[in-house]
Amino acid sequence: MLAFTFPGQGSQKPAMGEAWRDEPSWALVDQATTASGRDVAALLLTADADELKLTHNAQLATFVMSMVVLDAVRRRGVGTSHVAGHSLGEYSALVAAGVIDFGTGCRLVAERGAAMREASLERVGTMAAVLGLDDELVEEACAEVRAGGGEVWLANANAPGQVVIAGSAEALELAGAAAKARGAKRVMPVAVSGAFHTPYMSSAQTRLDAALATVTFANAVVPVAANTDAALHRAAGDWPDLLSRQLCSPVRWRQLLGTLTQDGVSVLVELGPGNVLTGMAKRTVEGATTFSASTPQEVDKLVTELATIAPEETPPTDGEHLFAVERLVVSPAAGVFSPDANLRDGHHVEVGDVLGRVGEHEVRSRFTGWLMGLLAHHGERVTNRQPVAWLRTAP
Repeated sequence: MLAFTFPGQGSQKPAMGEAWRDEPSWALVDQATTASGRDVAALLLTADADELKLTHNAQLATFVMSMVVLDAVRRRGVGTSHVAGHSLGEYSALVAAGVIDFGTGCRLVAERGAAMREASLERVGTMAAVLGLDDELVEEACAEVRAGGGEVWLANANAPGQVVIAGSAEALELAGAAAKARGAKRVMPVAVSGAFHTPYMSSAQTRLDAALATVTFANAVVPVAANTDAALHRAAGDWPDLLSRQLCSPVRWRQLLGTLTQDGVSVLVELGPGNVLTGMAKRTVEGATTFSASTPQEVDKLVTELATIAPEETPPTDGEHLFAVERLVVSPAAGVFSPDANLRDGHHVEVGDVLGRVGEHEVRSRFTGWLMGLLAHHGERVTNRQPVAWLRTAP
């Protein structure tokens, strides 16, 4: 099985959208600008490194860039059995799984970024990477400093021997020394403007809770591995609490990768800027096959290489191939999507069955199989050839 993973803040870079300007997936940038009230094209094309480092810019830019890459991958017919995202990337994963739509994702990410920036100004903190020490010993070093009145916590458990701590600058220095005393090889500062995933984000959590309360979540069409508990979730009702807790709780990425592996995932595909998660996967999951894609050329390469993993599957000429025994049904035109009212997950579908309509156009399945979930919501405006349903095909 294959999982899409999505990067978090820190993977952004100047002009990362330039390669996408003439691609159909670039249409999402205009939608993101409308939904967020921000000039997203400017963030992806002209913002310099210093501007992109600002939390509210980094998060929105990284999220939209990941969604552009996801859209391109889906247009090429590649699907997934699981999804996960690191910190901010969890919002990308939720869009990929159909838990929230793209516009809602843009609004939540914009609000989250603004809230975290404000919280960072209220309580100044920073982060540092501890290398070469087990998670438990890093936790122990932080606890030792807290016992003396310092404010420092484990923030990211990224990979074996790669842990990030966060808190006040003074407490981080003490915790770094305590970690080295326990065998850490190096302690390196992280160039961020806040102590993310710690109690320093409590005011941001309150502001985000208000935004989350306005959102209607849907059940996930594929399992989502969550940052906070490293467990798989599909229920819509899980996410308000998980997303709220995520701001002040550590990202359990190493454990999350273990959960995906235990559930049968053997291929990990990072979609979005950078390849940080791919490096973590290589260090964490023995024998895993890993890919990353952030440009149109890399998407083309990804599709070609995935085809070698499942050579028994020959992609149809219209590009609606999905990894292994799964297929995507795509929209025949641009317009507003209305699914058939009788459709349910698990519904058996025959070739030619009408799954819904986009404007005046019928959406008909080219495949026989079982409906695993809808990838577009009722009333959502979709583009031509945008995936709207996911099938597991009959043997």
